[in-house]
Amino acid sequence: MRQQHDAGGPAITIRVTDKIAAIDAAIWDGLAETGSVREPGSAGGPANPFLAHAFLKSLEDSGCVGERAGWLPQHLVLEDDAGAIVGVAPAYLKSHSQGEYVFDHGWADAFERAGGAYYPKLQMSVPFTPATGPRLLVGRGVDADARRVQLAAGARAYLSQTGISSVHATFLEQPDIDALSEADWLHRIDQQFHFFNRGYQSYDAFLETLASRKRKALKKERREALVNDITIEWLTGRDLSEAAWDAFFAFYMDTGSRKWGRPYLNRRFFSLIGERMADRILLVMAKRDGRYVAGALNFIGADTLYGRNWGCIEDHPFLHFEVCYHQAIDFAIDRKLAVVEAGAQGQHKLARGYEPVTTHSAHYIAHPGLRRAIEDYLEAERDEVERVSEVLGEHTPFKRG
Repeated sequence: MRQQHDAGGPAITIRVTDKIAAIDAAIWDGLAETGSVREPGSAGGPANPFLAHAFLKSLEDSGCVGERAGWLPQHLVLEDDAGAIVGVAPAYLKSHSQGEYVFDHGWADAFERAGGAYYPKLQMSVPFTPATGPRLLVGRGVDADARRVQLAAGARAYLSQTGISSVHATFLEQPDIDALSEADWLHRIDQQFHFFNRGYQSYDAFLETLASRKRKALKKERREALVNDITIEWLTGRDLSEAAWDAFFAFYMDTGSRKWGRPYLNRRFFSLIGERMADRILLVMAKRDGRYVAGALNFIGADTLYGRNWGCIEDHPFLHFEVCYHQAIDFAIDRKLAVVEAGAQGQHKLARGYEPVTTHSAHYIAHPGLRRAIEDYLEAERDEVERVSEVLGEHTPFKRG
């Protein structure tokens, strides 16, 4: 697809590439430093590690995304009249709704029962990654807002030219929400739980902000997680050996196979990110009797720690909470990171100091009848999400008054 626009202003072109390798990494990463929500990443690359060229290319090079996986790269590329790339958007032609964490299976079922074809659809997102970040990547220039509008128009043009049912942009930051809402996309909200580091000097300092009963419960939980002579290690940078990845992959496959049926990521992917992004990765590994028995994969952003995958080969009480949530807080406090995003859903995170946060997505639906039905559904869903968030916000473990 190649779409040209001028509208009385400078001519721009939107095209599609099915390989991120066709875009220079420095150009992509520069455009990924978009808006003012996050500061640039101190470890190199964009503030949000999932928007890094290295991360998205590792997904492609490992075969975790591609036509066989039902995630065919169709990245949008915005060029000015001189042929310079001034905007990009990570996008994938999807033949299913797996690995997105914003659920539209019901929409697909309803449309197909009515005789429509919901798939393929275009997904503007980071595969298998429910982490908020920019999706319309346009850098920090004065033309950023206009270029977001142009990329949104490019997504609409893709829909028109290919005849697909819809385009979806998920886990959005505010500048993208604004651009897509103004372009008549439907706005959807959901909920996650994030930890906010309010300048704590230690985990104990954080505990002092909790109600006494909650504080005692977490101290007990952390003690009991380590009673079987379990020790915890933080692996990052040069410590990320292939042996460590072998151990973690065994955890990932064991837990993922039981939970999802088919884990999305393969062993090669972990080697590639370990090679290309080692300083932006934290493995929290639990060891017993000289071998690793559980672990959690995290990515380090400019001011955020992103929890992604967990797995284990031994079950121990509270070890999941220790490795995934308490250790993440410890690391964020140690590195002076402002936020821990611990992944999708999970009201159990609330008792451990994580607070309800609203997440956002936008959806352009081509069929007028399907659009009306989804619009009505989203209005009711927003009311329910907001009600639940308000209730949960009143049940955080923090001291009152």
